[in-house]
Amino acid sequence: MLELDPKQARKAVTSKSKTFESEFTVVPSAHEVIRGSVREELRAMAKGDEKTTEYGSASYVAKFKSRSAAFTRTTVDKQVTEEDRKILKQIQEYLKKQTVIEVDRQMCQGPSEEAFVCRLWVTKPYARLAHMFHASLGPVQGKFEHPDLFVVDVPEFSSAERRILVDADAGVTYVLGSDYYGEIKKAFLRMVMYRAKQQGGLGLHAGSKEVWAKSHKTGKIERSGILFFGLSGTGKTSLTCHDYSLDASQGEKCRVRQDDVVILNKDGSARGTEIEGFYIKTEGLNPTDQGALYGAAISPETIFENVYVAPDGKVDFYNDSIAKNGRAVAPVRQVLNTDGDIDMPQANQIFFITRNPMTPPVARLTREQAALAFMLGESIKTSAADPKAKGEPVREVGTNPFIVGSKDFEGNRFFEILDNNPQMECFLLNTGKVGEAEKSRKISILETIAILRAVAREGITWKKDDILNLETPEHIEGMDISDFNFSHFWSESELTEKLLSLREERRAWLEKFPQLHGNFMKALY
Repeated sequence: MLELDPKQARKAVTSKSKTFESEFTVVPSAHEVIRGSVREELRAMAKGDEKTTEYGSASYVAKFKSRSAAFTRTTVDKQVTEEDRKILKQIQEYLKKQTVIEVDRQMCQGPSEEAFVCRLWVTKPYARLAHMFHASLGPVQGKFEHPDLFVVDVPEFSSAERRILVDADAGVTYVLGSDYYGEIKKAFLRMVMYRAKQQGGLGLHAGSKEVWAKSHKTGKIERSGILFFGLSGTGKTSLTCHDYSLDASQGEKCRVRQDDVVILNKDGSARGTEIEGFYIKTEGLNPTDQGALYGAAISPETIFENVYVAPDGKVDFYNDSIAKNGRAVAPVRQVLNTDGDIDMPQANQIFFITRNPMTPPVARLTREQAALAFMLGESIKTSAADPKAKGEPVREVGTNPFIVGSKDFEGNRFFEILDNNPQMECFLLNTGKVGEAEKSRKISILETIAILRAVAREGITWKKDDILNLETPEHIEGMDISDFNFSHFWSESELTEKLLSLREERRAWLEKFPQLHGNFMKALY
């Protein structure tokens, strides 16, 4: 392990920050910077916080159990206050007396000039965060003068409120007062998504996978490149990592590419971001429903955060006494059906995961409806975002709480990519229930998998539902769809009234984005 005095001057804090000056672009210095630590050394530094599990893996408990969304402010959106800027100066003075751990890792595959070099500074008492960060991204490929992105994390910051302060143009984020690893992860991903937008693509809060399945139409094995949009905790990672119970004897297979954030390019290709670790939700994890994730979670290389571990080291994924948002950084190579590649040459099936009870288990969308689905971002709140509001309806553009800048622009860019790639099919996928209160029917994960498998095999017969203004399944291979007929839950008059109200809500939401191109309102469902 190399320990250096970092007081030598550096030209810039990041590769982009040389072009302008602000409190964010000040090159920080510390009393001591610990550089070049390998993962085993970082784990050793965090030993005081570790409870070792039955699998030999490290488990940590953070004071904060979820993201500090309400305390996140960006310069691009003109949210950063003068008080915030004063505090940044105070933090920079504070760091001069502290020992920090510096970790450089790479986001996205390829040589460093085509990827993003990510530098983390975290104060030494919170070495566990450096350990988790190291396990998530890959080694830097090649030489670099300055990192592309820089996150400074000072969890011990004491104030009336936490602060996550973002200058996406400079590529700098300060995380102040939170010791939750998800805050670091999203700090980097938020800035990567912003950079992707600047480069002509679009950063998506989505998982990606490739599936090779035997088509009912051609009788041949056909490849599908799949994207899953979804808020944290809605099943995005579980569905991305599921093997669809395909028939290997027929040559069917799947390969997991990325579980959380993907860069969608103009040509329809999709780049992965996190190279070595998936940050998975562990609540209720079991080998039956989520075998691929469970197998990775019990690896000795996994790192748990806010997961219940008994005094004897036994891990209990059903015990939420520590947090309902238990997490793990699971090694990608231990996830079944991964092959080391996180990129996808072409996306041609896009699923918007929702839990709106007035949505069928699956529906096929027109291109305009897909753009609306992107802008509506309908789901329910989960414990990952706000444990106190779990279960409440929510709308989030792109199901992405990490957008920096114009949301109208994001919707327009998404539609442009769809328009440039006519091979892309888009779907709504309900992973919650159909119906309300006692008159409802839950959609099981096995039923959702049957739907996804049928889509991959081109085994669904579609019909236009004039009441819903959607294409819905008439027949699904391997599944009885009749249980989810809306007539079981509402009379025609009730349904018409509820849909009228829902569409008015949707229209009111969409009117918040006056810069959207095209007359998408005609496609309202």
